[in-house]
Amino acid sequence: MKKHLLSLAFVAGLLASAPAQASEKLTLLLDWFINPDHAPLITAQTKGYFAAEGLEVEIVEPADPAMPPKLVAAGRGDIAVSYQPTLHAQIEEELPLKRIGTLVETPLNSLIVLKDGPIKELKDLKGKTIGFSVSGFEDAMLGEMLRSVGLSIDDVELVNVNFALSGSLLSGQVDAVIGAYRNFELTQIEIEGKEGKAFFPEENGVPVFDELIYVVNGDKVDDPRYAKFLAAVEAATIYLTNHPDAAWAAFIEAYPHLNDELNRRAWVDTLPRFAKRPAAIDPGRYDRFGAFLKAEGLIDEVPPFDSYNVVPE
Repeated sequence: MKKHLLSLAFVAGLLASAPAQASEKLTLLLDWFINPDHAPLITAQTKGYFAAEGLEVEIVEPADPAMPPKLVAAGRGDIAVSYQPTLHAQIEEELPLKRIGTLVETPLNSLIVLKDGPIKELKDLKGKTIGFSVSGFEDAMLGEMLRSVGLSIDDVELVNVNFALSGSLLSGQVDAVIGAYRNFELTQIEIEGKEGKAFFPEENGVPVFDELIYVVNGDKVDDPRYAKFLAAVEAATIYLTNHPDAAWAAFIEAYPHLNDELNRRAWVDTLPRFAKRPAAIDPGRYDRFGAFLKAEGLIDEVPPFDSYNVVPE
């Protein structure tokens, strides 16, 4: 171990004394506007981990959250932050995409009710209204959660509330919401003076899945910048884990408009969910989740694992 540490220090010294090299540019398309879900990426940027790998990373917030993987597939971006369920669907559509790493390695998605309301257990949803934002996967997830307690989609009324999940629940428009993030909506409800209760899909019949992943054009998986990107993100995630307050300070210095109670608390709540080994992957997890999507009719076939994933050597 000491020899290894000495060798790293020696290499670092050589790099420090070597002539400056031009940085390699890389465009990263986010899934949504910048928020604490992106903490490892912003930490890699603000604390110099991208620069240490010789990368100049342009982080782009999307005008349309559905577009980043499609833009990468079309060669109009290098890496996109996306969702595991979305990747399965887009592989079915024959988009040339492959996952190279994971950002958030557990589901954030959940079903939320008001704690002082009539729903104490999932079976209490019978005859109740459930708000949703996006149909498709959320319907499948809800259906499986209901089946785990002997109910079905026919036992509830679905209401499209667009993206007003917390508001529709707080106003009494619906009895529950599906698709709410446990690290945001629960806190948002509490800030508004109420307390929410979350039911987690992975504890109620739905196979566990990665919430946020990195995808690239499948024809460009050998691009050496991607290994450097993942190395920087891994180093940043470890720093973030060890020094969350310092990382938060750098985050809000870069994005001062995010310095509020919701984001401060989301920062803490999301920390345990970041992938400490972003390049690592469990093939069984992806196969099980693919089988679930097929059983739900969201995809026709479960493709071979290595056809849409880059496996570390």
